[in-house]
This record gives sequence, structure tokens and C-alpha cells, in this order.
Amino acid sequence: MQTLAQHLSSQGIQAPLAQLLTTLADTSKAISHAVRHGALAGVLGATEQENVQGETQKKLDVITNDMLKEALTADSTVRGLASEEEDHIVEVGQSGDFLVCFDPLDGSSNIDINSLVGTIFSVLPAPQGELSEQSFLQPGRQQVAAGYVLYGPSTMLALTTGQGVQLFTLNPETNEYLLTNEAMSISKDTSEFAINMSNQRFWEAPMQTYIADLLLGKIGPREKSFNMRWIAAMVGDVHRVLSRGGLFTYPTDNKNPEKPYKLRLMYEANPMSFLVEQAGGKASTGYETIMDIQPSEIHQRVAVILGSANEVDACLEYHGQDYSEEPSL
Repeated sequence: MQTLAQHLSSQGIQAPLAQLLTTLADTSKAISHAVRHGALAGVLGATEQENVQGETQKKLDVITNDMLKEALTADSTVRGLASEEEDHIVEVGQSGDFLVCFDPLDGSSNIDINSLVGTIFSVLPAPQGELSEQSFLQPGRQQVAAGYVLYGPSTMLALTTGQGVQLFTLNPETNEYLLTNEAMSISKDTSEFAINMSNQRFWEAPMQTYIADLLLGKIGPREKSFNMRWIAAMVGDVHRVLSRGGLFTYPTDNKNPEKPYKLRLMYEANPMSFLVEQAGGKASTGYETIMDIQPSEIHQRVAVILGSANEVDACLEYHGQDYSEEPSL
């Protein structure tokens, strides 16, 4: 099995990007170590702080954010960074080829129950001139690399540099990432979906009708049975989609009219969409392709529908229809 370093070399990844990806991978090893120690290290539970989105921060949110911030600040290839846990962008040097956006610990609500969590990252080219928030506001198509690290029974790194999606597994004996799947592929069809059903009454009519039809199974218009899964961590649900197909969605809802969307474009939706597209899947808000969105601010949220191409298309057909009455399940 190739190590991550050997793979990056064999793929002709230029030295600056290879250095940055190595920094991210090495930091994820330290995060994995912290996550695995859990209560033994006193890192569980919440802080008394809120992030810029008004969410209570877990201790590990802060710890992992600081770990990544410190490592990226020390990396000469990084010009600046943006994090879900930072109010503003962080300039880390006067030079550097890349900007890094990241969610240091996706699914942090799972921490205290010892369930799946992960790190998501997106790498963008750093523009010339003075660094500002505007420097980061690039469509997802501009990403030069993206990936996630899943901290589960084994620690796994999914990575794309625009040459498909590779999956690496951390060898606990050698502390090296080894290539265990050189070309992840999402099946075009699926009979599995992931959605937070507790929000059903707040969804738009197209999503309500689409899910209702899935739940009808063989007696409904889709004429086949579907299974539902929900991990409550995007990184875990997307990993399942990449591994065996499926559809993951966190759709628009009116639960809080001021916040109709849940997932962050720069830290979650764009990097995951890059991975999904590179594995043969599709990613949309329901009305536009996620990676074609021109960001308006670094903490922007969007609706997300991604996964098996034919199933995403089926869902989008519902969004193209006219609903004069609200359906109910």
C-alpha cells in the first residue's frame, strides 16, 4: 500500500500543495489522538462560548480549531485561513499559494456520546494583493483540493485534488496514512437516503413530496423500497454515500425564517460537493449546482442535496414542479 506521501508524489502533485496536504494530514493524526482519549483527557463537554453562528462550542471544537490554526500558521504555503469557529478570516503570512477553509470538528454534537465526528477542509488558490474576506469568496469550482478525515473505528482520510477521490486509512502502528481505495465511486442509483426527519414539517413542498414518495416504497410512484440513515454528522453521512451510494440532504426549511439553511458553503458544502462530483455523484441546493455558487460571505449557509447522480436528479425533478398546495406525510 502506498503512503500518502508516496501517492502525492506518484500523482505529480506540486510540492507546495503536497506540503499543505501533508500538514493537514499530520494535524488530523493529532486530532484523532485527542478524540480517542475523550473523557480520559477531560476534553468532553461544552464551553461557555458561542461561535459566530450562535452555536455553543464544545471543548473539542475549540481544541481542534486551535490545533489546525497553529499548524496552518506555521506552514509557509498558507496565505490565510477561514474556520467555522473563527468570526473572521485569519491572515497567516504575507506570502503563500493557498487559502484553507475548514470545519475542525464536524458533528461535534456526537462527541459526548462517542459517535462519529470528522474534519472537513477546502483548499483555494490565494489571489494576489491584500488579503481580505473577499479573497476567500471563490466558487467551489476554484478549489484545488478538498477532503475530510473521519474519526471512527478507524481514522480515514478522503482526498481529492481533481483526479478522482482516494481513501487512506491511518495505520495505528506506524501512524502513517495508507492508500486503501484508489478510486472511490458513487453508484448512480440507490435505495438509501439520509435526512433529519424531525424537521419534516418545516420543509418546502418539493422536499416534503419527494420524501413522502420514498416512504411509500413499492406502493408509491417510485415503485421501490428505500432505507433511511442519519448519523447527525455530515462527514459520516457523506462517507457512507461515497462508500456505497445513497442520497444525503439537509434541505431548506422554515424552522427559523432567519436561518433557512443549515450547512456552511465554504466549510462543508463546497468541499463535500467536490468529493462527490469527483466520485461520479451530483450536488445541488435543489435549484442550483453547489460548486457554481458565487459566495457572498465566508459563513454563508446553503441547502444541500448530494449523492447518487440519478437519485439527485429524481429529487431535482420535484423541485422543478409547481406545488399549489402543501403536501403532508
